[in-house]
Amino acid sequence: MSLYITDECINCDVCEPVCPNEAIFMGDVIYEIHPDLCTECVGHHDKPQCQIFCPVDCIPLDPDHVESQDDLMEKYKRLIAQKSASN
Repeated sequence: MSLYITDECINCDVCEPVCPNEAIFMGDVIYEIHPDLCTECVGHHDKPQCQIFCPVDCIPLDPDHVESQDDLMEKYKRLIAQKSASN
């Protein structure tokens, strides 16, 4: 399951740089998470870094993008392969 940022976001700029998949970006009003890039840090860290560093706890699981741990690991592998191919 990917994560998403709620409207409680205060645009503190903490989450974006800690995302290893570069899934977090500034939207029209608040930061947003691209679900195709979010692996909940599977493959990189034990816990989602954005959730750990968020000072207002506004990054829950996204019920619209349900994925198993295996799905997240496969997404991680795909993203890493794509990144390697583009370098």
